[in-house]
Amino acid sequence: MMNQNHDVYLFGQVLGTHSFLLRDGFLQPDEYSEIADQYFLPGGETGTAATVLASLGVSVRMDGTWIGTEVAPMLKAFYADKSVDLSSMTFTDEPGVMDYVVIADLVRSPMGRFQTLFETGKRWWSIPKEADIAGCKAAAVDPFFREESLLAAELCCRNGVPFVTIDSPHDSPLHKLAAVNVVSKECVAEHYAGMEPEAIVEKLQRETDGLTILTQGGGDMLYARKGEPVHRMKPFSVTVRSTLGAGDTFKAGCVYGLLHGMKDADLVRFASACSAIAISRFPLPLNPPRPEEVQKLIEE
Repeated sequence: MMNQNHDVYLFGQVLGTHSFLLRDGFLQPDEYSEIADQYFLPGGETGTAATVLASLGVSVRMDGTWIGTEVAPMLKAFYADKSVDLSSMTFTDEPGVMDYVVIADLVRSPMGRFQTLFETGKRWWSIPKEADIAGCKAAAVDPFFREESLLAAELCCRNGVPFVTIDSPHDSPLHKLAAVNVVSKECVAEHYAGMEPEAIVEKLQRETDGLTILTQGGGDMLYARKGEPVHRMKPFSVTVRSTLGAGDTFKAGCVYGLLHGMKDADLVRFASACSAIAISRFPLPLNPPRPEEVQKLIEE
């Protein structure tokens, strides 16, 4: 187990992911599909980010989703030899939260019971602890866990810990408090449908002193701070094996950039390189990007 002096605190979605890579294209109605590879490994926005950060040489303490009996043995075994501390997490007698992801070519489709879980009105995640946040150098907070996500963000601010969040709209507290907010196509579809990408970034950048990054899959990334022009950057070109975990890896790259005091352009480039490596392989948890690989891709 790690000591208390972890570099990074992560709060959010940690689960067991059943992933299925199909051999001959995506599922078609009434047609047979051959499974090329399948795995049961740590997933979720926070779980994947922890895996990537550990591979990059960062010590992590994570908390968030309660871990049940079907997920716990896999999770504990996976992180046993990695710099990821699970001691703050809550382990329960329920089966635990899992998702199922079908992947083929550039397409993936996740399945789960998250809507049902949220509709119960019951909390199935931890309350963040200030002791976990105080003393770390950077953090990430997923926006999904309501008051507890906001509490994690406020504890980061109280302790002077810059944090990355994801998919937080312009009028949300997390966007206003975050050092970096990474906005994906899913967030755009929900909150900014029909708007031009530059207009979305301009709307977001006005509401925060942090860095806003808009990712667009294979399209240009846009990023800016308040009062700045919107900058563009092309993603790295790689052969895509699976897009599962691409956004979570980008988030991890942003946390790494914060941890190392990178300038905005360098942070976006580093996160993009991490994500590019992630989509070039499957499964990501067993093949996360390593620092030397990221640096080589940036240099090339």
